[in-house]
Amino acid sequence: MNQSRTLFNLAKQVIPGGVNSPVRAFRGVGGEPIFIKSGQGAYLVDADGCNYIDYVCSWGPLIVGHAHPHVITRVTEVLQNGLSFGAPTEIEVELAQQVCKLMPSIEMIRFVNSGTEATMSAIRLARGYTKRDKIVKFAGCYHGHADSLLVAAGSGALTLGVPSSAGVPESVAMHTLVAEYNHLEDVAALFAKYGQDIACIIVEPVAGNMNCVLPEPGFLEGLRDLCDRYGSVLIFDEVMTGFRISLGGAQAHYGITPDITVLGKVIGGGFPVGAFGGRADIMRTIAPLGPVYQAGTLSGNPVAMMGGLATLELITEENFYPKLAAQTIKLTEGLAERAHAANIPFYVNAIGGMFGFFFTDAHTIKSEGDVKRCNMALFKRFFHGMLNEGIYLAPSAFEAGFVSSAHGDMEIDKTLQAAENVFATLLKNELYESLPNLI
Repeated sequence: MNQSRTLFNLAKQVIPGGVNSPVRAFRGVGGEPIFIKSGQGAYLVDADGCNYIDYVCSWGPLIVGHAHPHVITRVTEVLQNGLSFGAPTEIEVELAQQVCKLMPSIEMIRFVNSGTEATMSAIRLARGYTKRDKIVKFAGCYHGHADSLLVAAGSGALTLGVPSSAGVPESVAMHTLVAEYNHLEDVAALFAKYGQDIACIIVEPVAGNMNCVLPEPGFLEGLRDLCDRYGSVLIFDEVMTGFRISLGGAQAHYGITPDITVLGKVIGGGFPVGAFGGRADIMRTIAPLGPVYQAGTLSGNPVAMMGGLATLELITEENFYPKLAAQTIKLTEGLAERAHAANIPFYVNAIGGMFGFFFTDAHTIKSEGDVKRCNMALFKRFFHGMLNEGIYLAPSAFEAGFVSSAHGDMEIDKTLQAAENVFATLLKNELYESLPNLI
């Protein structure tokens, strides 16, 4: 009996599409989602009792793996005192102090409940601080589902935004300017035309929502320079990269100081947490100190705060990040070696505990357009082949993958052997030769 299928059919009767986040529906790869019963370390167990090595890690937060004993113990202690109070607690102060210590660009911080809430609030803050309306974002960078961020580029290479979702008014989208990621000349042209009206640039310093795409040398530096020149606010959306690629996030890795940083995922340790913080003069514009309103009933609740604090206690241990990066490189280089040995075009990116792979013969992936030109049909076959081998990857060619500290040599070796098997099967069945658009 397929319990996941049974649960999915039940879910579709009461939940739109049977899922509470669209990518979980497996529509990007075909088939039906697996329903998860439990997780431990690097492994997931589905509703039918099947085991998988997990490279989704709840889409990034579980940098120390599932159900880490230290996190469970610390959260359980807090649970005994109550779940939420709607009032300040010592734990949120401790987490705020730790984040500000690890990310010096954050002088003050406000906790919220999700990445979407954090980016929405950060943009409102930037607009309130600068008294400007327009924002710049990049095609392929996802910053949550607030109206002004669900915007696609129009017919031109750089343009006023148009809604990419029903329900987003054109009057909102028109204030969002869209440029190509890693194309600094696009951004400079937008500033030359609209610079005095641009409140902020919001960017994933390492893109993770068009798969894992790294910034080209000079790109982030150029954004910093443009914001300085025009008096705009630079927002780094580090919901995915914060404490994931290095202890100080992407801003520490690349040596760029944003004005506002948006965080999430790892700082909740698996609980729903977001945050935005930055320069004190900007943060003092937020209520109750300033005129920019923001509030949340469950913001800073002690259970979620302790989940984040306990996780940060683990990742600040010596050699945590070098070990994590080494395992990520072992995985990605091993995948590339096996793909190339099977004469399958394959390209990988990796940074810290974050990675992406692409079925392409291109020598670099720099933007959403590059990702869209990759072979999606081959990705789908590879995904299902790996799933059958007990390897759980993101069910979309546009999502990054994640390694946790629980992924040891045994898990990486099993994954590479599974990939070798899948690549061989693709060739044996002549699926590879029959697929269109390989080059």
